[in-house]
Amino acid sequence: MGEAPARIEQPPATEWDPQDPALFINRELSLLEFNHRVLEQAKDTTNPLLERLRFLCISSTNLDEFFEIRVAGLMQKAEVGAIQVGADQMQPTEVLAAIGERAHELVDEQYRVLNDILIPQLADEGIRFVRRSEWTEDQERWLRNYFENELLPVISPMGLDPAHPFPRILNKSLNFIVSLRGKDAFGRSGGTAIVQAPRALPRVIQLPPGEEGNGCHDFVFLTSVIHTFVEQLFPGMRVRGCYQFRVTRNSDLFVDEEEVDDLLLALEGELASRRYGDGVRLEIADNCPDDMADFLLRKFELGRDSLYQVNGPVNLNRLLAVYDLVDRADLKYPPFQQSVPTGMHPNASIFDTIARRDVLLHHPFDSFTPVLDFLRQAAADSKVLAVKQTLYRTGPDSPVVDQLVAAAKAGKEVTVVVELRARFDEQENITLANRLQEAGAHVVYGIVGYKTHAKMILVVRREKRGLRNYIHLGTGNYHTKTARAYTDYGLLSSNRALGQDVHNMFLQLTSLGRVPEMNRLLHAPFTLQSGLLDRIAAERDRAVAGESARIIAKLNALVEPKIITALYEAAAAGVSIDLIVRGMCCLRPGVEGISENIRVRSIVGRFLEHTRVYYFDNGGQPQVWLSSADWMERNFFRRVETCFPIENRRIRERLVRELESYLADNTQAWLLASDGRYERAVPAAGEEPYGVQQALLAEAAESLQNP
Repeated sequence: MGEAPARIEQPPATEWDPQDPALFINRELSLLEFNHRVLEQAKDTTNPLLERLRFLCISSTNLDEFFEIRVAGLMQKAEVGAIQVGADQMQPTEVLAAIGERAHELVDEQYRVLNDILIPQLADEGIRFVRRSEWTEDQERWLRNYFENELLPVISPMGLDPAHPFPRILNKSLNFIVSLRGKDAFGRSGGTAIVQAPRALPRVIQLPPGEEGNGCHDFVFLTSVIHTFVEQLFPGMRVRGCYQFRVTRNSDLFVDEEEVDDLLLALEGELASRRYGDGVRLEIADNCPDDMADFLLRKFELGRDSLYQVNGPVNLNRLLAVYDLVDRADLKYPPFQQSVPTGMHPNASIFDTIARRDVLLHHPFDSFTPVLDFLRQAAADSKVLAVKQTLYRTGPDSPVVDQLVAAAKAGKEVTVVVELRARFDEQENITLANRLQEAGAHVVYGIVGYKTHAKMILVVRREKRGLRNYIHLGTGNYHTKTARAYTDYGLLSSNRALGQDVHNMFLQLTSLGRVPEMNRLLHAPFTLQSGLLDRIAAERDRAVAGESARIIAKLNALVEPKIITALYEAAAAGVSIDLIVRGMCCLRPGVEGISENIRVRSIVGRFLEHTRVYYFDNGGQPQVWLSSADWMERNFFRRVETCFPIENRRIRERLVRELESYLADNTQAWLLASDGRYERAVPAAGEEPYGVQQALLAEAAESLQNP
């Protein structure tokens, strides 16, 4: 970074209350603002068109999870009259009301973007969503055949009467409420029926090319097909109306770990309940009559504020299939090549390289392959005695798990800490835990009451001078697919002090006993929060003494009140603070006399920003830390996390340069105002546009040309 920035002159702050709720932005509303920023990517014409469709789908998926977890929890609190509040002091009912207003705005904007922007622009590129009113005779004939042969055999319509109660509706499944007229074979008068679309059915159907009027990429929504031919499900009856709907349910799992003997078996039993939790949101076609909408709301025990009337398919995420079905490279991000640091190529000895120097990987700009090779070589190396690893999210058919299985079968002592409670990945983690156990690995599930979120690998190798620890510490998961889509750092090292700390961490996770003392690591739930508070306070004290003082933190969420208060105190004393917070940020920048020296930005671009990097100027002797933890209560107090210092000067300087690059971004950055809203950064007059992700991709490409 060169010289530390000069201390910012700040007049003495007036007295202020660190517990003043006005100083804290509500976390749920902040998370909704992030989803608005994701949706803005769908409108950004500098992004390729199919990528914009993908961003629309991501915003829909994010909103689903928001309702399944965050809104569901608030509704439970409101139902029992809980007055538990956060630092912003908003009651659950107040938060729900504010969420309802902002979420309805978001949903309305999603469908406006789909109908008014993306569908017309896709049509201009020959990718058409053909409406029922536009079907040719050949298309209708083909779709009728498709309905009769592919849909009709698997759909079971449910008439509603005393003998046919309202069916159980799966979480987020596609359904139709149908109004009927006439009499059936038993003389029963028409009424109401429910049609459930099996999840195996594609929500977007591609018409075959070559038929009259068909282009190469013509699609029809499943909802249109069912609407058109729904009368075939009710022979002799007249359909008065058919309206799609979807209910979102509470999907949070609850397992009392202290009351169960086997966490894996308990979670397996609980997963089924996720499909039928309490309703939290009803999405329905905007042309559905009020009486039918009210009928569904009563069935799901929801109020009108939980009703979302939409002009299009109720599950926008299913449109992601179009991205995969359309082979148009010109409408997608260009492919990129990942760099591989010197000494990290598959045929090189990774252990020899790490023994000489630490290696930093910045994914996806750097390849994830060296991490796989690290495990692969450990499995094949006769000098390796043991391999230990934490797994939080790995994905199905994981190459990481393949290497751990290979190591176990090769006779290594393999210990794997599998976090079974990684939300929405529980079933996959149960499957991989069973696979590892069958291969002979020792599998444990961490500490009762704490999620294991730390990202660690430890390889114990016998060498001439005795046993030596080789480690990998990271900010993100051991997931090969997300390593190409998320930005994360990983450190490969043979540093003895760090290696001993990682060894102690595994002892803590697998055995019983007191918390071991660490040489270098900060770790949650023990020393991480206090260690960060100490370093923030040290910068504050330097500013008070008239010295230069600066903090830069890049993370995914900033929520924890004590950390926020400490940052306010440091800023009021004159510390220059830059925060790069992708998602939730409860700190309010720009408050006179308190946070005028704090700037908050969010980077939203091609890759999901996921790195956690903490910089402290430290009187001109910078400290840089990487971590698996965001600054949230759960990370500090309810998870096992690591935070590790970067002591190699070359790597530390690289990290500082990259932090400064993120602060220089003027195309993908969003700047947080004190009112909680974000404004997109734009280049100043005479300033060149600069996007940090594009710049890092260019650096990776250059390194391949000039290794």
